[in-house]
Amino acid sequence: MAEPIQVDFSDKGDGRGRRKEPEKKKAAVFPPERAGLRIALSLVGMVLTALIGWYVMLPPLNFRAQELYYYIALVIGSFIVLIFLLSNAGARPEYVPWVRKVIRVPLGLLLAVALFFGAMWAFSSPLFHARRYSELMPVNQEADFAKDINEPNFSEIPKLDKDSAKVVAGRTLGDLSDLKSQFIISESNTQINYQQKPVRVVALSYADIVRWFTNTGKGLPGYVVVDMANEQSKFVRVEDRIRYTDAEHFQKLLKRHLRFRYPTRMFDIPTFEIDDNGRPFWIAPVLQKTIGLLGGADVAGIVMVDAVNGECKEYSIKQVREDKSMQWIDRVYSAELLTAQYNYYGKYNSGFWNSLLGKKNVSMVTAGYNYLAQNDDVYLYTGVTSADDNTSIYGFIMVNQRTKEANYYKVPGAIEAAAQEAAQGLVSAYRWMATFPLLINVSGEPTYFLSLKDDSGVVQGYAMVNVRQSNKTKVWGKTLAECSSLYLTALDEEGVLTQKPAAPDKTEEPEPGETDADGLRSVTGTIAAIRSAVVNGNTTYYIRLEGGQFYYSITAAQAAAAVLLDTGDVVTITFDPAPDGAAIAKARSVVAE
Repeated sequence: MAEPIQVDFSDKGDGRGRRKEPEKKKAAVFPPERAGLRIALSLVGMVLTALIGWYVMLPPLNFRAQELYYYIALVIGSFIVLIFLLSNAGARPEYVPWVRKVIRVPLGLLLAVALFFGAMWAFSSPLFHARRYSELMPVNQEADFAKDINEPNFSEIPKLDKDSAKVVAGRTLGDLSDLKSQFIISESNTQINYQQKPVRVVALSYADIVRWFTNTGKGLPGYVVVDMANEQSKFVRVEDRIRYTDAEHFQKLLKRHLRFRYPTRMFDIPTFEIDDNGRPFWIAPVLQKTIGLLGGADVAGIVMVDAVNGECKEYSIKQVREDKSMQWIDRVYSAELLTAQYNYYGKYNSGFWNSLLGKKNVSMVTAGYNYLAQNDDVYLYTGVTSADDNTSIYGFIMVNQRTKEANYYKVPGAIEAAAQEAAQGLVSAYRWMATFPLLINVSGEPTYFLSLKDDSGVVQGYAMVNVRQSNKTKVWGKTLAECSSLYLTALDEEGVLTQKPAAPDKTEEPEPGETDADGLRSVTGTIAAIRSAVVNGNTTYYIRLEGGQFYYSITAAQAAAAVLLDTGDVVTITFDPAPDGAAIAKARSVVAE
């Protein structure tokens, strides 16, 4: 008898003869005990993180500020971390599915913030706006160095760099017995023009947290002014004391003081300055983003904070540039912002892809910068070099730090680092270090001026290196007069063209003077004008005294101290009588009174 046909009616196939795969079991979700309370505590912790984080981080409440997105990510991330910790999911894996379910929304928000920030950052980048980035800093390409940059008064030329100024300021503070154990020199020190002199104003800080606790109620007693030219400093006491600084804590911390009053403003790093009366202020540049949502940072204005009483006043950048009562302000645009903007100009002036591929006319600033006082303003200067070859410069830029007026000077030559090496090579036996060079105009020649410091930071000598001929024309001297004289002689010997003085106005008779037994005449007066030129291989100075149009000429070899003379100095000049109708008399000696 045949076996009966067996039919399986169980659901083990898909109706087409194929075996159905078993369904995957969903992970069981086991919430921890008192799950609601854990979520509530995590929310409370997130709120506390938001409050404490804003108090500490102080991000501007402005969607154009990158810091705001970091802050938002911190707040959302804090909830995710807290719920994981409070559920004890690390030790109890069975709670992990519940945690994943709870953090699904926060993770989505965190991802959305990251995607939005990334997209806005990309759409604000030079890839899409190369031309606009290159136009952040308009640059005058037709500037003339010899005409624009005044020849320096060597008695007022800055001889200290930032580090040396701190050493000098520290010694001054150390001489004050009532202060030296309580306060120290702060990192906040700014080079400004004060009463027509280049100085650094150096703020104080508390020696440690204990000194802060015992002194913060009264505030900081004053600040130090370091004269960059004569290498001296003095401590200036402030009657009502300085109470708002970057050395404070809590509500008197400068950054927090600004943020609480201007919660949406974006600030660059504030700088410490003093007005013409010596009252201390903090100048906080207000930034704006000009390209897309996050790109093209520029200065829209300033907030001026009285360091004594904390009073804040906001001004537009137009007011700062045009209001003559605010000309004492020297540092509105930071060096970092200016160099970044010029790099945009040098990199993207021919388009984004050119900056990566062809690199035609692509330039960038060199690795360092310094400051130059000119017409009661402070200018940042730095060399401009190739993006591919940074061993030399095409020229250099000078940018007014109050107005952002930028000039480019086409002067090919050595980069600043090469000038430092050249200067240090001259004094290798002493093992002195050269400061970052200061750019000056010597008879129309761009010249690097460097101070030479020993291991303790004390200036022991000076060096001058010609920008165009750094390998040939470089000298040093233990005194500024010696260095200047040697440099002028070196310019003559190398045949470097120097600026010739304009033709003096003629007069019918020489200025009056007494005739001595040798037939020489002498005159005493105040210098109204002094000019220099190379004549027959000798650097010659032409001096005119107040009240006359007559010029007296004398070479650097005859009077080395002539390089230190400037308008306003009182001198006695001994000279040969000039022929009738002559406009210039040859001087035998020039002595400063």
